Amino acid sequence: MNIILLQSIDAVNHTAKGIYDYGPLVVTSAFYLVITASFMALLFKWFRKIIEQILDDNKQSMKQLLGGQAMVLDKVDDLGSTLSEGLRVETQLRIRNISGWAFDLSVEQTCRLIKKCREENHIDDHEAEAKKIRTALQVIHDDRCSKFDTFTYKGKPLSKYCNQAWVEQVAQVVEGEIYSPDGANNGRAYNNVKTAYDLIKVDFYNRLNQ
Repeated sequence: MNIILLQSIDAVNHTAKGIYDYGPLVVTSAFYLVITASFMALLFKWFRKIIEQILDDNKQSMKQLLGGQAMVLDKVDDLGSTLSEGLRVETQLRIRNISGWAFDLSVEQTCRLIKKCREENHIDDHEAEAKKIRTALQVIHDDRCSKFDTFTYKGKPLSKYCNQAWVEQVAQVVEGEIYSPDGANNGRAYNNVKTAYDLIKVDFYNRLNQ
């Protein structure tokens, strides 16, 4: 208690000495400067808190906005994928109709080729007959590819999805019918040729989806 009292007396003495040495005006000015500095510090702290709150609010708003945009983009992507998938299915249906017609025509052309080879009676020369059969089937294959060139899928002509090996596949069926030990049978020949082209169509559709 005595110490506090002594400190208070000492502070009064210093104040009195300041007033005596510098005058009351200087001491008062110093007092106001201290008050003003304190007020400015509080004001700066208050402004800083407001600015930080604004920045935090903006950050939260941006997160919500970006989150909303991401959801919209996801929905757009889903819609685009759905439309693309739908168009792909529709396009493949059209291709199946077009190619089905082309392969059915090839079946008829191949059956005529078998009949023609039988009628010409040159089948004893196996080597020459094999060459003639493959030449004729190559013409059928190339003609079908030229028709496919007018249609595209995934940016490529449909002929790019055809396989040169198909010629040999059909050639073996044709030779099997011409040289069948059971003799000529148009019904059997048609069924075997049709089956060969059905397998070719399956291969063609698989190539479209690779």
